[in-house]
Amino acid sequence: MVASAIFILDSKGKTLISRIFRGDVDADITGDFCARVIDVDDESGLRPVFRVDSKQRTYAYVKHSNLYVVGVTMRNSNAAMLLEFLNKLVEVFKEYFKEVQEESIRDNFVIIYELLDEMMDFGYPQVSESKVLQQYITQDYHVLEVPRPPVAVTNAVSWRSEGIRHSRNEVFLDVIEKVNIVISGNGSTLRSEILGSLMVKSVLSGMPDLKLGLNDRLQLSEAGTHRREKAVDLEDIKFHQCVRLSKFESDRTISFIPPDGEFELMSYRLNMQVRPLVWVDAVIELKATRVEYLVKVRSQLKPRCIANNVQIRLPVQLDADTPSFKCSSGKYKYVPAKDELLWTIKQLKAGRELVMRGRFNLPSIGENVERDNATKRPITVSFEVPYFAVSGLQVRFLKVMEKSGYRALPWVRYITQAGDYQIRIV
Repeated sequence: MVASAIFILDSKGKTLISRIFRGDVDADITGDFCARVIDVDDESGLRPVFRVDSKQRTYAYVKHSNLYVVGVTMRNSNAAMLLEFLNKLVEVFKEYFKEVQEESIRDNFVIIYELLDEMMDFGYPQVSESKVLQQYITQDYHVLEVPRPPVAVTNAVSWRSEGIRHSRNEVFLDVIEKVNIVISGNGSTLRSEILGSLMVKSVLSGMPDLKLGLNDRLQLSEAGTHRREKAVDLEDIKFHQCVRLSKFESDRTISFIPPDGEFELMSYRLNMQVRPLVWVDAVIELKATRVEYLVKVRSQLKPRCIANNVQIRLPVQLDADTPSFKCSSGKYKYVPAKDELLWTIKQLKAGRELVMRGRFNLPSIGENVERDNATKRPITVSFEVPYFAVSGLQVRFLKVMEKSGYRALPWVRYITQAGDYQIRIV
């Protein structure tokens, strides 16, 4: 990937930051971008990457808050990599400035130019890890002496510095899975998938080498143990840059030298039929001057599993008022700004069923199509189940090896959460 220039524009197309790396473009090239992106009335046809054939330029951009971060290339570059670099640039800004807004860009333009020069050299991406950059580019950089770049900049392991020391060596691995499910009014499942991520917190000294084993079907096949263990089929796998991809492609082994601190090691997707973990039945009966609700929630989790912080959002008519409800457990809250009724349950144990019933008054009478359609919106549910992975994914082993030979404690935790979890009433 080769980028000719990077620009940061405000919502009106005014240039805040301009950095030309290769000298093959003019400073006024943002005019074509504004004409095709910012000044258009219909945004439905916008694309993150487009080409101006008459000038042989390719533009890629990401929009964050009220800013446009734009990359320009005059060559046949990898567009996906250019977009990834722009997103990484925004992440680094967040690490430095917390909020990436027009004001923060103006207040920190000196630091931004320093970051651009370190992250890209002659249009080629270089160091992109914020933890490494923060070692020698700080908010007080203008008062410091000329810094010596850390070893990580010139090292093959650019995401980790040498000489890291911790009094207690531990590594924490969280397997977090989000259930996306849509259930029709007759109880059939219209959509079902699991989005998972492996979050790691590394508190390890030196330059440790970690090896991770999962019950992925292909990994078990390579190990010859697929007949004895339940396996899962992982799809759309995405790794952190620290994972040795060649090793994974050859024998499905996940080996890596981790960055210090927290990071996402891996994300994946499973397209599988999931039994609804929390089931909600709602009967909404519309009468002349009121609307009555009868809501039942039932946990369909495995024994000894508990759903925490369960929130059920029910649709409410636009002109409803004076709620009166009773819950067998939990609390209810009317949210008129969102036209919804929120039922919050602290804990829902496996096999338990809870009931909420009540009514709203309706100030107007007669038929009202808009009001009646308000209750046809789906019910949304959120919850979290600790110590449980709905896909059946298991960590078979997590080994830590370091040349000094210290003992490290690996900790593994499983969490299942509701993602886009909808239950339709009709």
